[in-house]
Amino acid sequence: MGKVTGFLEIGREQPTRRKADERVKDWFEIYEPFPEEKQREQGARCMDCGVPFCHNGCPLNNLIPDWNDLVYNNRWETAIRRLHATNNFPEFTGRICPAPCEAACVLGINQPPVSIKLVEKSIIERAWDEGWIRPEPPEQATGKRVAVVGSGPAGLAAAQQLRRAGHSVVVFEKNDRVGGLLRYGIPNFKLEKRVIDRRVEQMQAEGVVFRTNAHVGVNLPVASLREEFDAILLCGGSEQPRDLAIPGRELKGIHFAMEFLPQQNRRNEGDSEEKLLAAMRTAGSILATGKRVVIIGGGDTGADCLGASLRQGAKSVHQFEIMPRPPAERAAATPWPLWPLQLRVESSHEEGGTRDWSVGTLKFTGDAEGNVQQLHAVRVGPPPKFDPVAGSEFTLDADLVLLAMGFLGPVRNGMIDELGLALDARGNVAATNYMSSVDGVFAAGDMRRGQSLVVWAIAEGRKAAAAVDAYLASMDERPLRLRHAAAVGSR
Repeated sequence: MGKVTGFLEIGREQPTRRKADERVKDWFEIYEPFPEEKQREQGARCMDCGVPFCHNGCPLNNLIPDWNDLVYNNRWETAIRRLHATNNFPEFTGRICPAPCEAACVLGINQPPVSIKLVEKSIIERAWDEGWIRPEPPEQATGKRVAVVGSGPAGLAAAQQLRRAGHSVVVFEKNDRVGGLLRYGIPNFKLEKRVIDRRVEQMQAEGVVFRTNAHVGVNLPVASLREEFDAILLCGGSEQPRDLAIPGRELKGIHFAMEFLPQQNRRNEGDSEEKLLAAMRTAGSILATGKRVVIIGGGDTGADCLGASLRQGAKSVHQFEIMPRPPAERAAATPWPLWPLQLRVESSHEEGGTRDWSVGTLKFTGDAEGNVQQLHAVRVGPPPKFDPVAGSEFTLDADLVLLAMGFLGPVRNGMIDELGLALDARGNVAATNYMSSVDGVFAAGDMRRGQSLVVWAIAEGRKAAAAVDAYLASMDERPLRLRHAAAVGSR
């Protein structure tokens, strides 16, 4: 424990966000620099609990008290080693993870919790600036070949672990750039893509091979992977969006969030409209400029659509959620150390738009040309029935409707169907110890557990890599095992 009385003397602080009316004019990350001394002070608030519940809250089991203490004592290089022992990509989690570790922080019982996510990001950015993160190619090659399908956080974490264990690893990505939803789902104002690029460069230097525009099961037969590789790890994500089967859904101007957000990310990458439309196989650009936008779905994806719509110059934005408004403080039904049910205000909500709860959409109506013009909705009661409230019907003008209601699992047609994989009750790839129903084919991340968090994806990728490594070792009974996490962490 770096400072015994730190939690009594120092309050929780977070970096200042750039002014809302300024940041909506660009696509850069929203936070101002945070002084090093304040970073160290936030580490000093950690109580080094005898039972650190933050470990339990973090799917990666990050050694949080250890690196909080190291930061306070100005031992940054040791801190990044300790952080990398459990987390391949702290730069991702330090930006876009909702920090379940902080919800489980013991200090959070009666005070604001330790700024764990801030300290994590501070460590990794200091490490990049100081040049402490270098390629770590394996000392010996095993002769085994692994195909990783999907280059999101699960696929990247697994690929790095497997390569460092000595296997030849090829990552197949259906898009033209590496990163999965990190690249084409998360807006730049939350995660600038240079953050992905520098890590991919490190992995390439370690020997990981990336093949883009390789859509397994579409333009790349699954059979070719079965012939070329000793094991296949599927990390393709949960990409089947939840639709809204109501009258008027066929009208033009109604789109899934993951049709809208990737287009803007491609623009930020420098793609022309012609190139991005060809890449996404869509008929036209989806832009909020000058339009009355309605977002259906009150989660993180809906908030991302809100921030993107405001930056594109929407005339107005409404975000609707069918669930009731959460309480301002932690609900009694989710006591510490559980993930709390409470109202969360994302940066996009500070920037504008109207947010509303307990709203059920009944139908859409449009003009003679088939363009959406109005959304017809009603106030609803609590779950699970969501009974309509009599006399509460209302109509709202809309030129663009974005559906951000979550995902129903991986896309089945193509790779999954070709492999004949068994699915679980939720439609995800069924896997025992990450092995699917087909020998030598593994699954991890959202494809296995369903729509989840970036921190869960990284954790899944690491565990799946260990399972693949054990499988490859059993093929010829050689004692090949992933080295201890602390040994393979970037230094």
